[in-house]
Amino acid sequence: MVNIAIFASGSGSNAENIVRYFESHPCISVSLILTNKADAYVLERAKKLNIPAVVFSKTEMNESDSLLNLLIENKIDWLILAGFLLKVPDNLIAAFPNRILNIHPALLPKYGGKGMYGSRVHEAIVAAGEKESGITIHFVNNHYDEGQIAFQATCPVLPSDTADDVANKVHALEYEHFPPVIEKIISDSL
Repeated sequence: MVNIAIFASGSGSNAENIVRYFESHPCISVSLILTNKADAYVLERAKKLNIPAVVFSKTEMNESDSLLNLLIENKIDWLILAGFLLKVPDNLIAAFPNRILNIHPALLPKYGGKGMYGSRVHEAIVAAGEKESGITIHFVNNHYDEGQIAFQATCPVLPSDTADDVANKVHALEYEHFPPVIEKIISDSL
């Protein structure tokens, strides 16, 4: 069994979607949900889904091996970032080479990098008059949103679209594509 840990910083709707997708999977299991925010709604979702959840501090993530040790103790094979806002530290990248995936709510390399997340991305896309947006699923490296792109899907941005309209289209793409892309990448690695 391949064990996944999902990292999330917010409501956790993508995390829940991933958990539900893999609930009866014969080879892949979501074993742990981790967050850096004690008030993140993803913790409620984890409780309802019966998935163990852990809250950790930025210090624990960046200045010790406690998070890495937790992942090792739980026999985690892959890290999935689903709305996780902190930069992944070098020790985790080294311990999980080419086994950390992130989803970004835009078509990288555009609208990526530090500070480009959530509504900020959609507002920038609308302000720039872009004709399309979408999602990028990519491997995580030592730089924000610069890892190898594994998958992209697009949606139109209409002249009348607000940032919220774009966000809704992008969320639909996330829910549709993220779990099966995770499954394919993990299956291809076995």
